[in-house]
Amino acid sequence: MTTIDAPLSVDKPRSPHRPAARRSNFELYSWLFMRLSGVLLLFLVLGHMLIMLFLDGGVHRVNFAFVAGRWASPFWQFWDLTMLWLAGLHGGNGLRTVINDYSRKDATRFWLKMLLYVSVLLTVGLGTFVLFTFDPNIG
Repeated sequence: MTTIDAPLSVDKPRSPHRPAARRSNFELYSWLFMRLSGVLLLFLVLGHMLIMLFLDGGVHRVNFAFVAGRWASPFWQFWDLTMLWLAGLHGGNGLRTVINDYSRKDATRFWLKMLLYVSVLLTVGLGTFVLFTFDPNIG
């Protein structure tokens, strides 16, 4: 048998055998969410900045009465709620990616992500609560 006819073989890797990763499309959907939410946030935030800073007298008119009048409209409630949820989830997803990329130990990664999930949940949850329970007739 010549060297050309010899069967090919591959040596076993020197690293310990790791179980095959479970196949999931979560990262694909996460990547897609970041792109779509980024485009929506660009529109929502620029519209928010235009209204709050440049139209009708600028930032000096923003006070309790202005917010109460704005949140009396379901349109502005939806606008602000969408901006809150997209910004919270977009930022949380981005930070989750950073944690996955840079934390070396599994335990560190786990606790950092738990801290992230709790903080995003509390922030978005509290913002949603305030938006829906806002009472303009205080006092």
